Amino acid sequence: MATMLKHTLPVALALLGTVQAFASSHREAPLIAGMPRADATDFYLFRSYEPGRERFVTLIANYLPLQDPYGGPNFFQLDPRALYEIHIDNNGDGREDLTFQFRFASTNRNNAFKVGGVEVPIPLVNNGGPIDDVNPPGLNVRETYSVLVTRGDRRHGARGRVVGTDGASMFDKPVDNIGNKSIPDYPAYAARHVHEVTIPGCGVPARMFVGQRKDSFAVNLAETFDLVNYRAPAVEFDPNAERSARDDLADKNVTTIALEVAASCLTAPGGRDPVIGGWTTASLPRTRTLDADPDGGPPVMKEGGPWAQVSRLGMPLVNEVVVGLKDKDRFNASEPSGDARFLVYVTNPTLPALVETLFGSAGVKAPTNFPRNDLVATFLTGVKGLNQPARVTPAEMLRLNTAIAPVPKGAQKRLGVIDGDNAGFPNGRRPGDDVVDIELRVAMGKLCTLNLGCAPADAPSGAVRFTDGAFLDDSAFAAAFPYLAPPLSGSPQTTASR
Repeated sequence: MATMLKHTLPVALALLGTVQAFASSHREAPLIAGMPRADATDFYLFRSYEPGRERFVTLIANYLPLQDPYGGPNFFQLDPRALYEIHIDNNGDGREDLTFQFRFASTNRNNAFKVGGVEVPIPLVNNGGPIDDVNPPGLNVRETYSVLVTRGDRRHGARGRVVGTDGASMFDKPVDNIGNKSIPDYPAYAARHVHEVTIPGCGVPARMFVGQRKDSFAVNLAETFDLVNYRAPAVEFDPNAERSARDDLADKNVTTIALEVAASCLTAPGGRDPVIGGWTTASLPRTRTLDADPDGGPPVMKEGGPWAQVSRLGMPLVNEVVVGLKDKDRFNASEPSGDARFLVYVTNPTLPALVETLFGSAGVKAPTNFPRNDLVATFLTGVKGLNQPARVTPAEMLRLNTAIAPVPKGAQKRLGVIDGDNAGFPNGRRPGDDVVDIELRVAMGKLCTLNLGCAPADAPSGAVRFTDGAFLDDSAFAAAFPYLAPPLSGSPQTTASR
């Protein structure tokens, strides 16, 4: 035991330095922690389960973490300097075949009040008028976006513009949930920003929404910081343990980029393989300079050069608890096709060693089947017979078998594949999939009990019953696009909060 601790405790302590960002992908690497507007928090890829939309696939990329509902007076806008992208690989080579590229713009209408006979610009994003339509006069700041679709290489492929069915190429983003005095019915207001669009090369209209939503991730964040202060798994699993802790993101919002696209428009031409892979990235101009304004105004930002990728997210929690601290920024800047450089983090993972170190006294043991081919299947190739492409290059991304029918809301199993629901994670990811519990258990060998990439004997008893105690299932989400719950509002305060 002393020898084991000598070798595993340094690994455990080193990993704890990275666990501070266990909130799926909130502030997960040193560089992106200082760029919240370009920080991807969660990525989802699943067959739409809204009734009548089953032939569609929904893609959701959340950005800008840890938004407080009382986030005024400057609410949470996406970065007009950034390029936000959602990528699809439909032939298994680890390279994008289809990319949706979002650019944002913000316009100050400079609304003014006449004060003592003088027109004076107001200091707020809302001017007192009702905010109840797509582009209401009561909104002083208008945020819009445009979308390109690129086929082939994201920087050099053929491009076309996504347009609304009315021909519009610029789309309005709803302002954040300021409060019900400014926006009496926020869900109805936000719903007016669900746009039906035409994608070049796709004969079936798609749907699109960009706007603030309640944070869709659930995690016992504070106790994760405290040496993974969870309840140790018992030999006889107590289902109450899955609800034993607080979701520390329950009072936070995020900004969502959501697309719903016909599956036939995402899979390889000719329907040769129903499996697709997906991930999201954000990039910023490589060069920036600040020039002083000769008239005494604010400094002028000048930008140029090629794009520099600063955020990347496919599978949840990879950069948090799989990739080593020294490589976190490198991972965010990389593309899936180059993931061989990170392979050792998957084949010889440090997280199970940490768990064994912290919970060894309770009988928890880490799997010893090295290399961990079960984790290679989960994170890099897809599981054979479930969501592995016909030909595959190991690369980290969500992989979805579009031939597997969706499961309606209310019937989905929160633990996805490891609980017999093959429409759930890691076959893509739905909002109600509790990926923290799933990945804790998979890391400790749960797939071995299912003969997926390893043998049942490689799954230590007890360890596969881990939970962080922050419960999540599909009841927290809507049954229709864009699925995620409306954002929380800081106004009015409840009686208890006064």
